[in-house]
Amino acid sequence: MFRRTLPVLAAAVGLAAAAAGPATADDVPADRLPGHRVLDVMTFNIHHAQGTDDVLDLRRVANVIRKSGADVVGLQEVDKHYSARSDWADQPAELAELLGYHVVFGANIDNSPPAPGGHRVQYGTAILSRYPITASDNTWLYKSPGQEQRGLLHATLDVHGKKVEFYNTHLAAGSQADRLQQTAQVVDLIGTRKPGILVGDFNALPAAPESRPLQNAYTDAWAKSLHARGDGATYPAQSPTERIDLIYATRRVTPLVAQVLKDDPAASDHRPLLGKVLV
Repeated sequence: MFRRTLPVLAAAVGLAAAAAGPATADDVPADRLPGHRVLDVMTFNIHHAQGTDDVLDLRRVANVIRKSGADVVGLQEVDKHYSARSDWADQPAELAELLGYHVVFGANIDNSPPAPGGHRVQYGTAILSRYPITASDNTWLYKSPGQEQRGLLHATLDVHGKKVEFYNTHLAAGSQADRLQQTAQVVDLIGTRKPGILVGDFNALPAAPESRPLQNAYTDAWAKSLHARGDGATYPAQSPTERIDLIYATRRVTPLVAQVLKDDPAASDHRPLLGKVLV
């Protein structure tokens, strides 16, 4: 778990804004810098809570999140009354209850109930936040025929009185052409003016052509953090080689620390990425 007050924050104060004043992290707690807030943010593809050991265990996913100390989490591959593979569970609601967090869910697959009066069959992304969520929306992204629908889930957070925009996405796995369209659409939807954080499973390396719109518009937290640990690879979980789970920040957000979590790598086929940012 990252500590709230870090030596590297002294440099972050200079990078963030003059409003932070002359104080340094040695004598001012990070979450009390004037006009600024520190958030621990996570992206985690949970593979509907089925681990690499083929065990379905939502509590294990919750434990990884709890131990990380993350304030806000973007989850991908989340089931909501989807099928027997996840015991027809409402995974977003159950995780929120286990953690005591607020939650919003974006259904990118949304099918009719299998029986009259039943729940809709849904699959998509979720945002968990220890801070209140004051507004949310989910926008479906470009999809070519035969590809799975993907979306951009957005939540407005009230972080001790400061409004922060948080976005979560999961781009197409099987089509680079779709991802090229989707990344451009994501940048159009988010813009660059408001303090915002984008997380997700992008199914593309940062140097890939489809990542270029994101790399040009936003700060890759892993690449620009004042302190990043390891190589940033998150997939596959047992021996990661691919950096496809990322945290992006708008120009008004400063990445401080980034870390791929190694606790319980069997919990999913991806490892979670945790970052500390100044907003």
